Amino acid sequence: MSASRQFSFLDRLITNADQALRTLAPGSSHAHRVSPANSRTTGELSDSEKQHAAGLMRINHTGEVCAQALYQGQALTAKLPEVREAMEEAAKEEVDHLVWCEERIKDLGSHTSHLNPLFYALSFGIGAAAGKISDKVSLGFVAATEEQVCKHLSQHMTSLPPEDEKSKAVLLQMLDDEARHATTALNAGGYRFPLPVKLGMTALSKVMTKATYRV
Repeated sequence: MSASRQFSFLDRLITNADQALRTLAPGSSHAHRVSPANSRTTGELSDSEKQHAAGLMRINHTGEVCAQALYQGQALTAKLPEVREAMEEAAKEEVDHLVWCEERIKDLGSHTSHLNPLFYALSFGIGAAAGKISDKVSLGFVAATEEQVCKHLSQHMTSLPPEDEKSKAVLLQMLDDEARHATTALNAGGYRFPLPVKLGMTALSKVMTKATYRV
């Protein structure tokens, strides 16, 4: 039996509180992989191009904040130990994306979203509720969320300034990872959400993206 299965609900709650602080405090998280941006060079960007690229990367950073909260909430209420461990492992992998986006935003001379604490709290609640309902729904929500993220990443890659190769490299690796997470969740027994639910999630994601592009 793994050590993580011996943790009480209170232990996991304290761990989640610590993870929330690490996610929301700039510079507190550390990536396990080197940022793909390090292997690329970026051409000269105008001030407006930097501002636009930073806005897009800020959206993606907030998306990773939400992913952290979602996975932690699901891990807290997951019924099967193997599902809980899968959620915790996925959260660790998402830390790389969080750090990469934060580094890129800083390089572009901008800041992460001031709305991150709000979106973290909302996402944590949704994740915990999904896990409470059933592991099948929880995994299905992961898959549906990752599909939304992949759509955003694809759109942002085409919207970035042509010279911003560093940001594109980060988004390309994120796209590959997120697609894998979605497939893994479905293969583990995740529920395939119907189209109306996915459309509702798309509408909510649009609110998030518009709010965090500048704030």
